Amino acid sequence: MDFDTNYATATYIDSLGAEALEKAISYTAGDHWLIAWSLLITAAVTWLIVRSKMLVYLSNSISKKSFLAQSFLICAAYTIISSIIKVPWVIYSNWFREIQYGLSNQPIGDFLSQISINLTLNSLFNAIIFTGCYIFIRRSARYWWAWLGSFATSLLFIVVLIQPVVIEPLFNDYQPLPEGEVKNALEELAIGAGIAADRIFTYDGSRQSNNFSANVSGLGSTARIAISDIALVEANLEEIKAVTGHEIGHYFLGHIWSLLFMQSAQLVIGFLIASKFFAPTARVFGSSEDIANPIGIPVLILLVGMANILTQPLANTLSRKHETDADRYSLQVVNLPDALASALIKTAEYRNPRPRKIEEWVFYSHPSVENRVRLTMEWKSDKLKD
Repeated sequence: MDFDTNYATATYIDSLGAEALEKAISYTAGDHWLIAWSLLITAAVTWLIVRSKMLVYLSNSISKKSFLAQSFLICAAYTIISSIIKVPWVIYSNWFREIQYGLSNQPIGDFLSQISINLTLNSLFNAIIFTGCYIFIRRSARYWWAWLGSFATSLLFIVVLIQPVVIEPLFNDYQPLPEGEVKNALEELAIGAGIAADRIFTYDGSRQSNNFSANVSGLGSTARIAISDIALVEANLEEIKAVTGHEIGHYFLGHIWSLLFMQSAQLVIGFLIASKFFAPTARVFGSSEDIANPIGIPVLILLVGMANILTQPLANTLSRKHETDADRYSLQVVNLPDALASALIKTAEYRNPRPRKIEEWVFYSHPSVENRVRLTMEWKSDKLKD
């Protein structure tokens, strides 16, 4: 009797139970709506800051400083002010909803301390990026967006490079895998892929989330694979091996480089769109129509953010391809299709496993769990025929 991949896939998905499926559908739909609401709130904050003339008053008070200093201070101030205004929204969207759906147990105090760290980092990053923006606008009014894109790409490269050793430790504790069969099995997988065994870490992901997760970050000597303590607790050895094989696939196939390229392309497109639509948009909000004036940064960031949303389906398409390639790598190297499938089912708690095709194309950075499980079952079917 032939192995029925569709039946096997449906069995895995249905094993979640009707209540869990409904919860995943509800949570995912809410996530999609959050994108629209976030854009509307950003537009409202832009209007509030422009109309209050906060940045105009700041600009006047520091008018004797150099243009470089003015740009940096205004950009940093905007990031801080806008972030503070958005705190209630951030608490709702990033904390309350997670608590509400049982996806996090993080105390509100710890959450607020972490968004404070994030605010500091974002203020510095935005101030550097957009100070560069105004310098490039002054020096190359026509093609500033291209020069700025190159500058932003360089900064992104640096951020990705230092992320595992400087940024991520600010939010979580990363430790080598503890001694035992898990460490022995994963080190064997890493060495087989030509990856140093000390590049696999575990971290206290349970601090922020109850989600079953693992990731790859960094470049070159800083690149590493990190597995959440939730995964280590909730998964059996075969599932951990299958998931780690997937992450090794990302590492081995160099996906971080193409994602870096895609993020850079999104920034260039965002800056280009902003250059074309800045004046009419600034007019609507009542801001200065001079794109070279730093007080117009709220409008500039709004336009770049809108452009990022428009290009996100393309970025998601690339990301889904990466995830599929990493799944195939795990299947080829680890060859545990049922373990990978059962591990994927654990992620369906926060990701509707059966979205419509258009929904998956627009919103999903990973293929649907149903499609990923089907891939593992097709692999299993092919192996059974051999």
